[in-house]
Amino acid sequence: MNESLNQSLLDWVNALNAPLWDFLVVFLVAVGVFYTIATGAVQIRLFVHSIKVMKNSRKPGQDSHGITPFQAFVTGLASRVGVGNVAGVAIAIAIGGPGAVFWMWLTAFLGMSSAFVESSLAQLFKVRDQQNQQFRGGPAYYITQGLKQKWLGVVFAISLILTYGFVFNAVQANAISGATSHAWGWDQANIVLAGGFEVSWVGLALVLMTALIIFGGIKRIAKVAESFVPFMALLYLVVALYIAMLNFDSLPAMFQLIFSKAFEFEAAAGGFFGAMISMAMMMGIKRGLFSNEAGMGSAPNAAAASDVKHPVNQGLVQMLGVFVDTFVVCSCTAIIILASGLYENAGFEGVTLTQIALESQIGAWGDDFLALILFLFAYSSIIGNYAYAEGNVQFIHNNRVVMLIFRILVLVMVYFGSIASVPLIWSMADLFMGIMASINLIAILLLMPFVLMLLKDYRSQLKKGVKEPVFKLDRHPKYKRKVNSDIW
Repeated sequence: MNESLNQSLLDWVNALNAPLWDFLVVFLVAVGVFYTIATGAVQIRLFVHSIKVMKNSRKPGQDSHGITPFQAFVTGLASRVGVGNVAGVAIAIAIGGPGAVFWMWLTAFLGMSSAFVESSLAQLFKVRDQQNQQFRGGPAYYITQGLKQKWLGVVFAISLILTYGFVFNAVQANAISGATSHAWGWDQANIVLAGGFEVSWVGLALVLMTALIIFGGIKRIAKVAESFVPFMALLYLVVALYIAMLNFDSLPAMFQLIFSKAFEFEAAAGGFFGAMISMAMMMGIKRGLFSNEAGMGSAPNAAAASDVKHPVNQGLVQMLGVFVDTFVVCSCTAIIILASGLYENAGFEGVTLTQIALESQIGAWGDDFLALILFLFAYSSIIGNYAYAEGNVQFIHNNRVVMLIFRILVLVMVYFGSIASVPLIWSMADLFMGIMASINLIAILLLMPFVLMLLKDYRSQLKKGVKEPVFKLDRHPKYKRKVNSDIW
């Protein structure tokens, strides 16, 4: 991309990002605290139970048109576990220092409650697609039904389509291009067309692989995600645990560094809010939100597609996804980078820092290993992101021609991401992510009475000894008038 155009775009996007994130960082933490208190710390009280629910969620439900709760879990995890866990953590540490990891953890802990809230709401307000009878839902649907604000639902749907369908997929493609460039020099093997115009064959290959999946719909996406997401996460975890064992004596000092640096103050920006926020806090929360997506309104789109007996079931399963993403996978990356001691070298950008850190710990093959793992992470995220955006395109206008145009634009953005610069791509992701999260966080705050009703219903059945609680809307006449559903 032309350097002057790239810089102009970057300056414009950063000018919009600054005031948005000065406010949003404070708002995210405040809302997360509120959700935690309002749900009685559901992320602690029902954590063990959520593991049991997830383990029992592989079997199909009574409705053959829905995907299983486990498929919804791994589709959500496919989007969560991606570039944010590898390149995002590296960027957070390189810019915000080791203390950024603490703020990623805090964001995830508080975000587990908001993930529970939004995914439970997505299940309660889900609808059945008239064409294929599959379940559809998410923030656009619960904003429209629960808040009776169709216009705001459309605004959210547009922001999600821009964020996940286009910008986030460009981020994933950018990371794949960067990783393969550093490991194998593939960026030097472009196709030269007539007139000297170069085309990235890595970008073209990604476009083709993405097209093969996204033209198959949500059920194909869920099956693909189910087949390799758990495997790739486990493989990455094994290598990180091996590195942790190699540096076992250094782990206490590593954690001490994270906690001590978390509260060292270096203002992230100007203005009232920006002056109160440290760089570690800003980067930790930004990259934490990008990685675990808690409260953004993305995972509820996958959660709504599953067939469960009670909306809270899927809320608990998606809550667990946030834990796995940040406390497990992101922590693995943090250990790899901090153990290497290379994070202070400002010359490394994004995934390259993680690659060099891994190579310093396990040898040259670590570079190849991470390039392969990152490809799987990012590719799964591309198809998971697409699944989210597809449901919102259908919400606005469920038309085959519109869907075809949307899919072509997704492929265009995948190619664009493979050739764009790292700072521009991440700044664009921050901007659209911030807009989307702001709308969703306000919406689920206003819809909290529905969540508290669901949670109370679920826990009362558990107390009575019911192993698999079943939700019946008829038992709640006050809310039946407000929920237009033939499902519950």
